[in-house]
Formats: sequence, structure tokens, C-alpha cells
Amino acid sequence: MRGLFMDAVDDLASVFARVVRSDDPPVVVNEQGDISAEELPGLLAGYDFVLDDHTKMPAEAMRLSPGLKHIIFLGTGARSYMNPEELAALGITVHIIKGYGDTAVAEHTIALMWAAARGLAGMDRGMREGQWLRTEGLELTGKTIGLIGFGGIAAEVARIAGGSGMRVVAWNRTPKQAPGVTFADLDTVLAESDVVSVHLLLNDETRGFLDASRIAKIKPGAILVNTARAAVVDEAAMIAALNSGALRHAALDVFDTEPLPAGHALTKLANVTLSAHSAFRTPEASDKLLRMALDIAREL
Repeated sequence: MRGLFMDAVDDLASVFARVVRSDDPPVVVNEQGDISAEELPGLLAGYDFVLDDHTKMPAEAMRLSPGLKHIIFLGTGARSYMNPEELAALGITVHIIKGYGDTAVAEHTIALMWAAARGLAGMDRGMREGQWLRTEGLELTGKTIGLIGFGGIAAEVARIAGGSGMRVVAWNRTPKQAPGVTFADLDTVLAESDVVSVHLLLNDETRGFLDASRIAKIKPGAILVNTARAAVVDEAAMIAALNSGALRHAALDVFDTEPLPAGHALTKLANVTLSAHSAFRTPEASDKLLRMALDIAREL
């Protein structure tokens, strides 16, 4: 088996060099950031598998790459970049990697929550412009955080939030139990939570899951945090709720269009805190991610 790491940018090439072992399958590292669909057939020729960090792989282009049999997507959000079912029909298996960044993403979620509650981003922007803005923050001790979806990341968020004195409630599509977490129906979680944190994988069932009707059920003045996938939340409905004050604040690490375009509506709202899809980016998580990818390659 011969592999290609097709888009090893943002220091991923150096991470790969750090974790690769002499007995791993051979992998060529390509440090190319933006790869078009037209370039894919030529780039992938001669490879049995690829490691894909962020490159879109449409079925139309992959039909012209008959030798490729496996895509190892570096994360869980492969559906944002490809259609696994369409690729399976072409004989290409898509592998995703779970659990590598649970702690990293959970800590970032908590950081965004606290930044939103205390207005840190707004004060920082103001002070850089010579203004002395003193925001009245929201104390979160004793408040309720509601987790929408309960996998490994949400479990870590629950651990940290519970340890800081918050009440933790959660809704999951299948029944679950966890220490210190009260599971309830979705409407109850939305209505009772001072912070709503999104932790759903993106698929056909969850796309647009928090639509206008569900956002309207969120407790007035709550904070919405999304470190999962942007498409789980109806962006226009969220912006409307932020403008009306129904939502106190949104703290976001994921966006419908990435990188977020200059002048985007979200950049013009004072009650939004933004980070550049970086929740998973820690040295510990990156090492684990690529080591797990190589372990998958070893089993192909």
C-alpha cells in the first residue's frame, strides 16, 4: 500500500515527521494548501490511500482516480468535504478519526463560553482602539449548560463545566447516562440552559438541526457555543436571534464558509466571539490525530 498526505499544511508536515515510524506504510507528504477538483486525478495517480485534512473530494473527480481505495479523513467531519456513500459506490472507503481531540475541543469550548460570558473579545477590541470598555459579565457558577449531542467531546465539556460549579443537562439522539449529567428532552434542554453548546456530528439528519423554530425555544439571553459543525445551526436564524437580543452571545469556531470572508455579517456583530476553526489544534491532539491516521493505514 502506498499513500499520499495530500494537504499537509499548517505545520502538519512537521507533526507527521514527528509521529511516523519506520515500519509504517510509505506516505508521500504534499505540502499543498488548496487543491482543486481538476487537480485531484493527477495528484492521486499511483496511490492506494490518502490522508486528507481539508480538501474537498467530489465523486465526479474521484471517478477519474480508479486506483484510490481509501481516504483517511483527519477528523470526524468528512461529510463537509465529500459524500462517503457516493465514494463507496466507486469502491473508495472513507475512514474518520474520533476521539483524538476530545480534551482539546472541550477546553476550547469552555474558553469560548467564558469569553462570551465576560465579554472579553469586545473589551479587547475596544482597548486596542483606545476605548476603556467595562463589560458587565455573566457569572456561570450555578448556571446551566445544555449539551446538544453527547459524545466524547461533550463528556469532557460536562466534566470541566461540572467541576466549575455549573449544572449540566444534555440531549442525545440515543439514550445515554453519565455521572453529573441530567439527560432530558431537547425542548427542556433548550429552555433551561444559560449556555447551549453544540456537539452533533454533521449528517443529513443534523444539517440545519438548530433551525429558527428550535433557536426560538432557547432560553432568552442564553449563550450559544458551536465547536462542532457550522451547518448544524441555521446561520441566518442565529444572526437574527443575535440581532434581536434573543441570544445574548454566540461563540463560534466553525463557519459555513471557511476561511470566514472579510466583512461577513458575523464579523460585524458585537455579541459574537470568533475563533478560526482551531478548537482541535494543540500539539497533543495533532500528534494523536496523525498517529491514529497512520495506524488506520497500517490495517488497510
